Amino acid sequence: MQGFIIFDDYGHRYNEFLPPMTEWINTGKIKYLEQQIEGLKNAPMGLLEGKNFGKLVIKVGKGPITHYV
Repeated sequence: MQGFIIFDDYGHRYNEFLPPMTEWINTGKIKYLEQQIEGLKNAPMGLLEGKNFGKLVIKVGKGPITHYV
């Protein structure tokens, strides 16, 4: 089994990927889970043990959390 890193392995196809993926997310065709917490002190200790769900966003600065596809 081998993993992959999107931008290292498929970065050259990102412009092909982004428009349909954005549409699918906006129309609810694709849903994703995201867990948001504030501050590193609140980061779950089980992060590397699979105890969180979906994507984990840790806010460490001022201002709103901005989402990127």
